[in-house]
Amino acid sequence: MSLKHVVGYYTARNTPIYACFLDLSKAFDLVVYDIPWQKLERVGLPSEMVSLFRFWYDNQLNSVRWGGELSETYRLECGVRQGGLTSPRLFNLYVNALIEGLSSMRIGCHVANVCVNNISYADDMVLLAPSVSALRKLLRICETYANAHGLVYNTKKSEFMVFKAGNKLPDHVPPINLYGSPLARVRQFKYLGHIVTEDLKDDNDMEKERRALSVRANMLARRFSRCSVPVKITLFKAYCTSFYSSSLWVKYTQKSYNALRIQYMRSGRC
Repeated sequence: MSLKHVVGYYTARNTPIYACFLDLSKAFDLVVYDIPWQKLERVGLPSEMVSLFRFWYDNQLNSVRWGGELSETYRLECGVRQGGLTSPRLFNLYVNALIEGLSSMRIGCHVANVCVNNISYADDMVLLAPSVSALRKLLRICETYANAHGLVYNTKKSEFMVFKAGNKLPDHVPPINLYGSPLARVRQFKYLGHIVTEDLKDDNDMEKERRALSVRANMLARRFSRCSVPVKITLFKAYCTSFYSSSLWVKYTQKSYNALRIQYMRSGRC
């Protein structure tokens, strides 16, 4: 929602927006241990808690299970624990300085004197700028920070998009590089599970949800065909009545809406 509001703010004023969707390679696995402990101390966490984290991560032992057998134990030298309750917060603290650094710059998108040149959720970040030169400067900052913190951006999965304003959509865009490699330009991008397109229309995302609904409904019809009607209704409500990010659907055609509505009615009858 934040992304679409910022883009809409500029495109409504006839200004195209350049957006770069960055992909960090194995972000959680590359966290260097000493840095988060120093950051925890700076934010005022009691020294006893910092020591507990340090001891926990410095002394963790791991092994690989294969075919019922366990490998020899080994130590992890970096990376927060996948699925750990503290891992997202530790990673957020790890990259928070990058977000603060980007937000403190006077380049990129601003709305009502508030800098919105970057929007982040865990390791998913999108950079927003009204010009190619501003976007390039933001990328250089990200590169510098990543190099200093042991992180690596994936140049093959990182892409950029140009959101058009009215009929204004540049056909040719100067190269936008990451680590010296040109990024691919895309017409749509799946950001946090929601398909965002260059014209901010939601037809493609609605079609994605329609297909997902069809798959779920067919699965329920096959696996639970012998269940009672109350059980089927309960399963239908649990698995087929929620559409992810449907609250973001604003610009769509009647054709897309009708297709989703018909699919929903057919699924209910199954």
